[in-house]
Amino acid sequence: MTTAKKTTAAGRQGFKTGESVVYPAHGVGRITAIEEQEIAGYKLELFVVAFEKDKMVLRVPTAKANSVGMRKLAEPELVKKALDVLTGRARVKRTMWSRRAQEYEAKINSGDLISVTEVVRDLYRSEAQPEQSYSERQLYEAALDRVVREISTVNKITETEALKLIEQSLAKSPRRGKADADAEGDSDEGDVEEAA
Repeated sequence: MTTAKKTTAAGRQGFKTGESVVYPAHGVGRITAIEEQEIAGYKLELFVVAFEKDKMVLRVPTAKANSVGMRKLAEPELVKKALDVLTGRARVKRTMWSRRAQEYEAKINSGDLISVTEVVRDLYRSEAQPEQSYSERQLYEAALDRVVREISTVNKITETEALKLIEQSLAKSPRRGKADADAEGDSDEGDVEEAA
């Protein structure tokens, strides 16, 4: 019996009930319970993760939590680093939109806060810049939502306050002002990363 208990505790990888976690494909959720179910004749221990905003509940086998990318919330230092990423220059590769969209989608679903923040930075458009396409806007909003939820949970602030922090960081980045719209045409070369 004690061996089973040790295995169970080790299988939980430090996650516990009531804790907020990040699940790569869905963002921030809360472990509401750890339950055992019998599936195909095997007893399986599962984390029950609730995503309140999406009104969704996910059951993740405790032994698979790390392999599916479930992780604890970012530390405050990492949140600070993510906000610093937003103040950087957008990096847009010279590849077809479909390939870039796949890369952005992969970053969003990686669950890595810095990667998701890079998508927000790269797809952000100020009022002075041209409109985004529908697919760009969808990816931007998905990435922004993930970053907002994690920052608000880590910093224990509302999502509105987290969004303000993000917008303040984006406003500090190069080429975000209204006067930059005129210079945008001739200074594009410095902003574009060559695709390998």
